[in-house]
Amino acid sequence: MKIYVAGHRGMVGGAIVRQLQARIDAGEEIDILTRTHSELDLTSQPAVAGFMATEKPDVVILAAAKVGGIIANSTYPAEFIYENLMMECNVIHQAYSAGVKRLLFLGSSCIYPKMAEQPMREDALLTGTLEPTNEPYAIAKIAGIKLCESYNRQYGVDYRSVMPTNLYGPGDNFHPENSHVLPAMIRRFHEAVENGTPEVVIWGTGKPFREFLHVDDMAEASLFVMDLDDETYKANTKDMLSHINVGTGTDVSIGELAHMVAEVTGFKGTIGFDTSKPDGTPRKLMDVSRLRDMGWTAKIGLREGVQDAYQWYLNNRDTLRG
Repeated sequence: MKIYVAGHRGMVGGAIVRQLQARIDAGEEIDILTRTHSELDLTSQPAVAGFMATEKPDVVILAAAKVGGIIANSTYPAEFIYENLMMECNVIHQAYSAGVKRLLFLGSSCIYPKMAEQPMREDALLTGTLEPTNEPYAIAKIAGIKLCESYNRQYGVDYRSVMPTNLYGPGDNFHPENSHVLPAMIRRFHEAVENGTPEVVIWGTGKPFREFLHVDDMAEASLFVMDLDDETYKANTKDMLSHINVGTGTDVSIGELAHMVAEVTGFKGTIGFDTSKPDGTPRKLMDVSRLRDMGWTAKIGLREGVQDAYQWYLNNRDTLRG
């Protein structure tokens, strides 16, 4: 079984490769196929076409994406929609052209409307207006889902999509400006402890609720969905509503999260909130009943996961960018 993992240097792709390697160590016959960006530019149609035609993978896992937090999404909207659309179009179409029958596309919970009913079910897709701060990225991810569904309908392939909630863990982006909320907090609270800073100020009111899933759980869920037999998968999905939510089914306020990160990092000072900054979506909780009914649930608790992410940061911060 030759499995191509696109985006293996990213947080999710790296976790998927680790779990595939564990399967190899356990005796499964798997050939993990990877390429760095310098070796293969996924936004280049000729490059992707040549790669797929030459390597002919049996399975493709599309974990590659341009990702970032509120600041990055607001600053580079054109890059977010263009690069993600190009990667999805090239990888999905060229996989089909090379005869790939099984593909797994990784999306994001931001595909759902800003004011979607909570918890967000898969059928909330395309029922309302998106959160403006990351609309370009969300549009690209929605297009990826619909590409998979359309190729399934027209060509009879088996291209599946999983929509994770907010991810964190080893390999995360801890850049001070372009990271997501949890790694940004870990870095800021750690540096406050290091520098003796008396107060850490968090963007917004602290009242929005967010759900967080450890990347190792996401990798396990991704392979679980990829491995599902056709009958089980199709019994829980529809032709044009085939994506599956992946999350924990529980959430926490940003304020509560800040206090948890403060405890883990040993910060003893004051936590403030800059209410002049945007909160983003009021709540983003995934309805994970579809995946639970298939037989998978998350295993890593938030406190345990934050501790793991913080330890990874401590072990790797000297090599991180920014």
